[in-house]
Amino acid sequence: MAQDSVDFSSHYQFWMQKLSVWEHASTLETQQDTCLHLPRFQEFLRQMYEVLKELNSSTIIERFPTIGQLLAKTCWNPFILAFDESQKILIWCLCCLINKEPQNSEESKLNSWTRGLLSQILSAFRFDTKEVDLFIQSLGYTPEDYCPGLLKNMVLSLVSELRENHLNGFNTQRRMVPEKIRFLSRICIPLVTLPDIEPLVEALLTYHGHETQEVLWPEFFDAVNEAFLLKKISLPTSAVVCLWLRHLPSLEKATLHLFEKLISSERNFLRRIEYFLKDSLLPEAACHPAIFRIVDEMFRYVLLETDGAPEVLAAIQVFTQCFVEALEKKNKQLKFTLKTYFPYASPSLVMVLLQHPKEIPQELWLQTLKHISEMLREIVEDQTHRSYGGPFECWFLFIHFGGWADIAAEQLVMSETESSEALLWLLAFSYSPRDGSLQRAQTMVGGRTSFCLTEFTGDRTLPLCFPGKHQGNEA
Repeated sequence: MAQDSVDFSSHYQFWMQKLSVWEHASTLETQQDTCLHLPRFQEFLRQMYEVLKELNSSTIIERFPTIGQLLAKTCWNPFILAFDESQKILIWCLCCLINKEPQNSEESKLNSWTRGLLSQILSAFRFDTKEVDLFIQSLGYTPEDYCPGLLKNMVLSLVSELRENHLNGFNTQRRMVPEKIRFLSRICIPLVTLPDIEPLVEALLTYHGHETQEVLWPEFFDAVNEAFLLKKISLPTSAVVCLWLRHLPSLEKATLHLFEKLISSERNFLRRIEYFLKDSLLPEAACHPAIFRIVDEMFRYVLLETDGAPEVLAAIQVFTQCFVEALEKKNKQLKFTLKTYFPYASPSLVMVLLQHPKEIPQELWLQTLKHISEMLREIVEDQTHRSYGGPFECWFLFIHFGGWADIAAEQLVMSETESSEALLWLLAFSYSPRDGSLQRAQTMVGGRTSFCLTEFTGDRTLPLCFPGKHQGNEA
């Protein structure tokens, strides 16, 4: 460290003079001299960063009063910025000047000035001088193509370094330090909607180092999540999953955003609910148990707050169908046990409910329903099975797979007396899960003599409707 500081100080004035010459001269000889010295100047920039990163902003200004002039001259030299490696190191140096907690107006002005230079580097460059136009043409670019190409090359370079950093693990000689990654995420905040920046955003989201704490700025997660929800950015599912796993507020906002869309829709047919759900990517992301559990808990809260509104019941059912479809596509063999998704449920009951009625021959529906009814009844009415969460948890599980309740209502019409007992119990339970066994038995007696089947126009058949009750109020 001491030797780096000495070398940096001894070279500082030399490069300050060089930058002044390059700034005021536009001859071919000056351009050639710039290109000739670029490798050495890049090495100087690396030394500069090694020195600056060990100092705070105030100390830097005290020790190097003209460093702002040096960095500004560098930022406005197109021959230096033409190399993405130079841009990258220059960004790190500028970030060292930012004071996280400015104490006075001077420090605030320095922060503002530094961010302006950072924006200059990362935004589309506007070059007007004849010298730069000549330089661009000599590279085979038009002025319109040069700036996007420059940005794209810089992004690809950073993405490559991030991925290499991830693969190298603890090989500290080739790893990007966490401070660099953190600063990079901060710089990207106002740029996340730029198409050329998307690869870098994805690389940052999917980067997993060995740090004990999150290295990316929370505001970066907020900005990316907001852009994703408003369709201003396109990200692969893997990156979205990383975003929601690493930043819980983003997952909560995404789920609330889905609820708002479902509520604001004039008519929520099941097909429309399915479209909203799949478009949100939540069912697919829920293949990770942590995301499933959080989204499912939010559904539970909304269900209770709305007194079991039919729209919420339908949304839970469709969400589960989409989730199961995504799970089957991703995992021919489950990566996680069903217990991780439904911790309060009987695994054997979940296995049966997971089977969609369409996947089972119609002649076996009645047998399957009787099996579901027997398992639920044993758990709900037998005190020895309290480890599975009690009646409400069983009911909450059952409504995830509401298609079975619809089939039970249909089968009740056609079933024999000996089978109707199990179907009546299943429908009575789904209708009013908080009833005790005696009250449920009375409901079943009433259901044998007086019941109605109601069809929901076009899409689904509602479960058996018992007189004098309202499904939502009992939930």
